[in-house]
Amino acid sequence: MESQHLSMLYAAANKGCTQTLNSLIQTDHLILNKISLSSFAETPLHVSSLLGHLDFTVAVLEKCPGMATKLDSLRRSPLHLASAEGHTDVVKALLSVNRSVCLGYDEEGRIPLHLAAMRGNLEAVRELVRSYPESIFHELLEAEDTVLHLCVKYNQLDALKLLMEMVDDDEFILKANRDGNTVLHLAAMLKRLKMIKYLISLPQVKENMNSFNRMGLTALDLLQQCFRDFKSLDILREAGAKRAVDVKLNRNLATTTIEQPTLSVPIHTPSKQISWFQKCMKYIQYNIQETRGALMIVATVISTMTFEAALNPPGGVWQQTFANSEGGPVCSETNICEAGTSVLAYSYPSAYAYFMLWNGIAFFASLCVVALVVSGFPLRNKLCVWLLAQAIGITLIFHAESYIMGALLVTPFKLRSEALNVDRIMFWTLVGVIIFASVIDFFRFLIWTVKKVRRGWCKVKSYYGN
Repeated sequence: MESQHLSMLYAAANKGCTQTLNSLIQTDHLILNKISLSSFAETPLHVSSLLGHLDFTVAVLEKCPGMATKLDSLRRSPLHLASAEGHTDVVKALLSVNRSVCLGYDEEGRIPLHLAAMRGNLEAVRELVRSYPESIFHELLEAEDTVLHLCVKYNQLDALKLLMEMVDDDEFILKANRDGNTVLHLAAMLKRLKMIKYLISLPQVKENMNSFNRMGLTALDLLQQCFRDFKSLDILREAGAKRAVDVKLNRNLATTTIEQPTLSVPIHTPSKQISWFQKCMKYIQYNIQETRGALMIVATVISTMTFEAALNPPGGVWQQTFANSEGGPVCSETNICEAGTSVLAYSYPSAYAYFMLWNGIAFFASLCVVALVVSGFPLRNKLCVWLLAQAIGITLIFHAESYIMGALLVTPFKLRSEALNVDRIMFWTLVGVIIFASVIDFFRFLIWTVKKVRRGWCKVKSYYGN
């Protein structure tokens, strides 16, 4: 009887019949929960989501919201299927129950946004990004393709344009996959001529159109290999595209050419100044991937060191309890030296309290950074990375303070003055280095902010027709 009811449930899901669903639930209140005990690879929610039965989907979610996270044999959630088919209303219903399924990977390493973009389902793409903006930055596993690469691979120009409008991150737009191919490389390789025209119309893509992939080829090289239509090749050439041989030749000429003195020195001076400025900008630009890794490593190391210092304090701990002077002059019946507690805490209570305070601040601050990094904090956002970098700088200062206090606790009294002077010199040197790094970070953030504002202003001007 139970297997018959389950068969009727799947038949109802196939037709989108909510009356049958309600009738079966009245007969067996746990029928939806028993799906996981059956041999069916898919749930009724998978079926209704795939076919776009909104009423049936909503009814199932009301009775059993946890079914939205269930996976089939290919590790696809109902949201994967609804996104692939472009059932936007069903997508909205599933997202209203649980947004986290946006980041679930199927067996081929794809999230729902990838499937929606591959099929050109624009409304589904828009809804997925609106509901979980960070999903746009998740790459296809193994191949390391971004959602932009997938749009090019599956020839979805409209989806590519929509995503480009939603993304305001040049590093992501120019990101290469595992083979070193950017979206322009891929469009040239697959002969997507309309996409090539669109991509070279974007300033950030056009500026980097002569970048090399891992085989040392430019987009023009790839287009020449795959396509012999001279008109198509002219599209890239007119935009300034070059072959890898020509790019390397120009670089060699630039490095070997010796400038001859001329009378028109003022004419050349501005170009040298611009070149110097551009080099400076290149050195202080953000590298999000490296910064994110460094933040995680530094925060983990600090938390480990401060944890160890708290459990193994300077001077060690009492090995047994002393209630008299046998343990030393600080131990008495009114001041019992308990086993396992810090020895120096009894001799220098004030200094030890400061040591634990600075050490504790450094420990918990570093744990906060680790927690933010591992919990999906938007580290692709330069503002967030900048704030975390400043937090790490402050953590290092407190960590240095705890070191100074701990070193003084174990230093003989007659040497403390000299040791303190040396430690203070090193401490202020560290503070100077951190301030210098913070100033560089500030200029990085300022440049990034100015670019954002300028780009937004240009979009407003172009939208309103100047």
